[in-house]
Amino acid sequence: MKKKLCCAKEYGLISVIGGALYCMLEVLWRGYTHPSMAIAGGLSLACIYKENVRHPKRKPIAKCAVSALIITGIEFSTGCIVNRMLHMNVWDYSDQKMNLMGQICPLFSAFWFVLSIPALMICSGVRRRFNH
Repeated sequence: MKKKLCCAKEYGLISVIGGALYCMLEVLWRGYTHPSMAIAGGLSLACIYKENVRHPKRKPIAKCAVSALIITGIEFSTGCIVNRMLHMNVWDYSDQKMNLMGQICPLFSAFWFVLSIPALMICSGVRRRFNH
């Protein structure tokens, strides 16, 4: 029971951090954010965290690539729901080259790759805190 509680605290913390940072990045970049971005950010960092718990010996460049794919996938899924299905128009990458349905594009995937470096550092710090 104690291990499950620790795991819940661990993933809860990483999700809150991810949600807060994702929203903060958006506010710095665009000047505003949307509540769906907190969910996407929390889920993204939790998935990155889980991936790195499963594959701790993966090379850093591969960790960044996997992390960028995770974030891009979650951004696409979130966009399809929030922007396409619910018509909330939170973002639109239609003006970007090689975009997919206006929800994702290579330029922002590259940003996610670079931003994975501090994200992975945060994951390592949280992991150390819970792995006494």
